Amino acid sequence: MHRVASESVPRFALGELAAQLGAELIGDPMQVVTRIGPLDNAMPDTICFVSNARYLPQLSESKAGCVIVSAAHREIAEQRGAALIAADPYLCFAKLTQLWVARARGVPNAFVHPSAVVHAEAEIGRDVSIGPLAVIEQAAVIGDGAVIGAQCFVGAGASVGAKTRLSPQVVLGARCHIGARGLIHSGAVIGADGFGFAPNEGRWEKIEQLGGVRIGDDVEIGANTCIDRGALGDTVIEDGVKLDNLVQIAHNVHIGAHTAMAGTAAVSGSTHIGAHCTLAGGAGVVGHVTLADHVHLGARSVATHSISKPGLYTGLFPIDDNASWEKNAATLRQLHRLRDRIRALEKNKETKPS
Repeated sequence: MHRVASESVPRFALGELAAQLGAELIGDPMQVVTRIGPLDNAMPDTICFVSNARYLPQLSESKAGCVIVSAAHREIAEQRGAALIAADPYLCFAKLTQLWVARARGVPNAFVHPSAVVHAEAEIGRDVSIGPLAVIEQAAVIGDGAVIGAQCFVGAGASVGAKTRLSPQVVLGARCHIGARGLIHSGAVIGADGFGFAPNEGRWEKIEQLGGVRIGDDVEIGANTCIDRGALGDTVIEDGVKLDNLVQIAHNVHIGAHTAMAGTAAVSGSTHIGAHCTLAGGAGVVGHVTLADHVHLGARSVATHSISKPGLYTGLFPIDDNASWEKNAATLRQLHRLRDRIRALEKNKETKPS
């Protein structure tokens, strides 16, 4: 069956890319590339990047039309053809992907689908796109240029900032707010009730969650991630935070600016995480603790207490600064052998005549 492409194929002249990316061009500025790809299967219309020296052997053999490299790899890049010389090739590649997607998508059409349900008292900005079966409730505010995907729900009194995109099937609960230029992926739920119950004679009595969620600008939230509303005050996600898929943020958590969390990371209630922190996959933080700015948790590590000193922390038994944890982990691997030696020494002592 014939398929109609939903996005156009981008075309960029190398001179245009060099100007927009702030890179130095080696080669013909009129040469055109039409796709981004890896070195090993690149064609003459492909642009690639190299940020790791171990891929240099592939670079000399690649058929790519252009490669992004650092000044340190300039000579080998010049020998094979066109190149963009960038101070940070990986960052340059990231910005290239943004240009690519922006050109492929084009400017979204300002359009409200006939099946969408938009309350008469909702405030809809200019150039807003609202997809099929979306629901916008009373007193919700949708900023200029925002995109509300199919089957999204924006609750009463909630707000979506300018140029923020909600992918299909996102829930933004009542009195929850996200700032400008955000991106929320499908299945994310913002503003579900926090997990609050009071024990009552062997049963649990629900504590109604009366707060909301406040999310800053330039925040990206992954698929099926959940951010719970606060019990009394708000759960707060500051500017530039990046959350991967399947992340759980409990009620009344405060996450500082530009912190990033990988898949299945979880933060318990009333915890304060500083700015520029990272949580690797599966990492967690217990409730009612504070992590300072620039604290980094390794994969599957659990912060069981507050951490006031920036650094990399690893482990569960117990968490420690990474250097100390590595020493303890090396000792732990010898624990069985040390136990046998101690037993042998004790037995030898017991058999010696007094």
